[in-house]
Amino acid sequence: MDAVDRQLIQALRENGRASYAELGRLVGLSGPSVTDRIGRLEDAGVITGYRATVDAASLGLPVSALIGIQLTDSVDHDEVADRLRDLSEIEDCWFIAGDDSFMLKVRAIGVDGLERTVRRLSGTKGVSRTRTTMVLSTKWENRVGELPEEI
Repeated sequence: MDAVDRQLIQALRENGRASYAELGRLVGLSGPSVTDRIGRLEDAGVITGYRATVDAASLGLPVSALIGIQLTDSVDHDEVADRLRDLSEIEDCWFIAGDDSFMLKVRAIGVDGLERTVRRLSGTKGVSRTRTTMVLSTKWENRVGELPEEI
């Protein structure tokens, strides 16, 4: 990956809807050259997808929480992750180091909805304990930072 690839990735992180022509002007390449480079980045698994970022509250999910999950001693982590995938309220799931095994970002319709989610998580086979931190306000999210020189 060279400096042009990093520029393209940064531009796409800032605006995933940029056209190949726009990207080409930004990095000094033709549209077809940009298409080829982005295709190679996708094939290599550097670019894993494109999505729309939406405001959860406007979709009726104004309550956000981070929930740490501790597992029972003899459970398979991947099996629990598969069970967690079935809960649509979970937006993100990270396998982490520390006291908890997983950290979840959850969206809910209200405090009652969050409580129902916590109860469902607590009843999930392999989960021994949950720890919930409710988000009071979001200062920023999905922030696009600068890419390091070396990737």
